[in-house]
Amino acid sequence: MKRFAVTCVAKNALTRRAVVVPRVFPVAELRRWNSTGANNNNQNTTNATESVTEELKLQENETQQPVEEEKEEEDPVPALQAQIKELKDQMLRSLAEQENTRRIAQRDISQAKQFAIQSFAKSLLETSDNLERALAFATEQEQTSALYEGVKMTENLLLKAFEKNGLMKFGAVGDVFDPNQHEALFEYEDANGEAGTVGQVMKSGFLLHSRVLRPAEVGVIKKTESS
Repeated sequence: MKRFAVTCVAKNALTRRAVVVPRVFPVAELRRWNSTGANNNNQNTTNATESVTEELKLQENETQQPVEEEKEEEDPVPALQAQIKELKDQMLRSLAEQENTRRIAQRDISQAKQFAIQSFAKSLLETSDNLERALAFATEQEQTSALYEGVKMTENLLLKAFEKNGLMKFGAVGDVFDPNQHEALFEYEDANGEAGTVGQVMKSGFLLHSRVLRPAEVGVIKKTESS
């Protein structure tokens, strides 16, 4: 076995002086020490390199994170704008529906108030017809009596009460025939009258707030054969 001499310094106990004492070590042991030192150096170098690499990665992540966060903050904007637009459309539709509902309700309430007396008014039309017939068939002598004047005053008061509640009387000789307001019971020729007009009124009609409550029953003049 090869040996290698290594100089050691020792103290002599008697002289109190340093004495150089050579010590011999095997070459294999020295190589082992050298390899162990090299391995330690390499491991330290590797650890240092890994730590530096990790620090660089951390720095890169730190620099990339703000960019990613900015991207994440920019991405929701279009979606939010679309959501706002959709909610705005829904709100406008809801407001329009509410406005339509309010108008329909007001119209129904108004019509209910206007035509609440419809059935009551119809029941009084026969009374008006009887008063009108009584005055129409009165003789000249009867027209000068107090009874005639009383019947005429009663009819006038009744018609005024009708007008006060929106009930209007219509239908007179010479009016143009309107199928929406007149009911033609018959047609006849009349040389003195104009064709297509009312020649006779059998029963007067009535309007309740511009709505036909009862059509007028009339006779209509038609064209003569000679014309």
